[in-house]
Amino acid sequence: MSQPAIVNFGPQPHSVELRDIESPKMGDEEVLLEVDAVGVCGSDLHMWTGQQSWPVEYPMVLGHEFAGTIRQVGDRVLGWQVGERVVSETHAVIDPNNPLSRIGLYNLDPSRGGFGAAVNGAMTHEVAVPARILHRIPENLSSQVAALTEPCCVAYNASVINSTIRPGDRILVMGPGPIGILSAAIAKLAGAEVGIVGLERDAARLKIAKEYGCEILIEDAGPWARRGDGLGVDGVIDATGVSIALKSALEVVRPAGWITKVGWGPQPLDFSIDPLVQKNIKLQGSFSHNWPVWERILALLGSGQLDVQPIIGGQWQLPDWHDAFETMHSGSIVKAVLTP
Repeated sequence: MSQPAIVNFGPQPHSVELRDIESPKMGDEEVLLEVDAVGVCGSDLHMWTGQQSWPVEYPMVLGHEFAGTIRQVGDRVLGWQVGERVVSETHAVIDPNNPLSRIGLYNLDPSRGGFGAAVNGAMTHEVAVPARILHRIPENLSSQVAALTEPCCVAYNASVINSTIRPGDRILVMGPGPIGILSAAIAKLAGAEVGIVGLERDAARLKIAKEYGCEILIEDAGPWARRGDGLGVDGVIDATGVSIALKSALEVVRPAGWITKVGWGPQPLDFSIDPLVQKNIKLQGSFSHNWPVWERILALLGSGQLDVQPIIGGQWQLPDWHDAFETMHSGSIVKAVLTP
């Protein structure tokens, strides 16, 4: 049996196409999901343009933000039934005996392999998923909304787990991509006053950020950051993946403040980080997510406290993937969703 899939077949730019692949084989500890919806991630676009800064196996089916319906259950799977609607974490492969896995930080296991980069992802009709990373979808959530659980988890990990936001804090988010906007939305939920900075070409995305109550800043965040006592913002979330953004963050954060970097980027630094020392700033990385973060996000989505509908710019069928990628890459929408 075969099925269509969006396949990244090489490192050269635009080495992605719709191909027929063999239907997945399910292991004893896995379930077979019929994919109902899959989000297009910025990392999918980076792999499409050949600009990713992480290792990728080829050929590889893209897609790691997905919701689906269980169609088969492995012989050693307990607690899951055919017909249940679920979302899946991205951690397709981990070493359960790694010290980090043992304390629940399997997202930081060096041997971790993710869907869409190390293991075939969900931009197809069916995907085999380890039962250990499944989560039930609240009944009131559509599959299209549930498919965005993963980027919400990335943002929550950056904004809540790896940052220190208190009600009344002034927080600057750099970059109005999906993770930047979701990080800003979650910082607002935490009680912060939030500014989000982008470029003129980001106007469409910044308009969406404004719907979440953010102050919109074009290119220069300095004047907004120094409102009040003039010392700068309490914290900065860098979701750009551009090295120069870190330089700007060091300039606008107040002494004893913090910077959390969640954006990827291969560019080397070409500036001094002495302000990190002089201003006694905490610099924190944030990568991926784990089980409790997923449960928290699903609770927020299910209760309506976190609404991702504003960032969904459209839905496309699998054969129309190229239009979805181009539309999202143009910046005219925040998020594209495929419905296989």
